[in-house]
Amino acid sequence: MEQLDGGPVSAAALERVTWALRRAELAVQTLKEQRLRSALGLPVAHYTLLISIHAEPGLAGAELARRLNVTPQAVASLADRLESRGQLERRPHPRHRHVQELHLTDAGRDLLRQADILVEEVEKKITTRLGRTDTVRLRALLEKVAAIAQET
Repeated sequence: MEQLDGGPVSAAALERVTWALRRAELAVQTLKEQRLRSALGLPVAHYTLLISIHAEPGLAGAELARRLNVTPQAVASLADRLESRGQLERRPHPRHRHVQELHLTDAGRDLLRQADILVEEVEKKITTRLGRTDTVRLRALLEKVAAIAQET
């Protein structure tokens, strides 16, 4: 394998599928961040937390952290901010008194609705340029990549 400018990796390292996935993810996240922050003052991390709680109301912070692959402290900090803005509420778990469930408030649902319109515009920009056939193919390939990566 030929080294890249005498560096620690081969020239092929920058042609890896996983590197292309990461570049695409960063580009999409950057675009979403720009759109959400400029229109709503909302960081992508807040949108991610809001939509995750919408998808599964009542999740505990620790479980949400595992699903988002972040620390429980990161989720707690984001939840604190959203709660202070009246967009999220914590409710006691019915069986575990030290666990609090996360739920959206009406304000949180309204903000998520507005944010999702902007995220949908990002999606449309990408899928329109790709076309229907490539969009369907890409989605199928990404699902396959996720399944392979999750195999034990």
